[in-house]
Amino acid sequence: MADEIRKAQAARPGGETIFGKIIRKEIAAKIIFEDEQCLAFHDISPQAPTHFLVVPKKPIVQLSEAEDSDESLLGHLMIVGKKCAAELGLTKGYRMVVNEGPDGGQSVYHVHLHVLGGRQLGWPPG
Repeated sequence: MADEIRKAQAARPGGETIFGKIIRKEIAAKIIFEDEQCLAFHDISPQAPTHFLVVPKKPIVQLSEAEDSDESLLGHLMIVGKKCAAELGLTKGYRMVVNEGPDGGQSVYHVHLHVLGGRQLGWPPG
């Protein structure tokens, strides 16, 4: 996990992100779900037996920069996450996480929802 912390401390907002490339299908991903608002796909560096991301197609850099008009879109990400979790058999529970800024562990500056499950998750996280 120390590597992820280093990535988050070094990352800066602005410019192209890997998620933009995945949304445009320039980079392959193991897609779980897609609609006009978002894309859900398996994380390339899973931190749990099941770990996927739900990413809005609208490039919102950070949650702290989301507008009031993004409320429906952000809620949609959670509903998609819930549906994908059920489809992937996470019947005993799961965790949804949004990282915000360097101290929050954000290493890609395009809002994304992590959904983790398939094992007992510890508390407190981090």
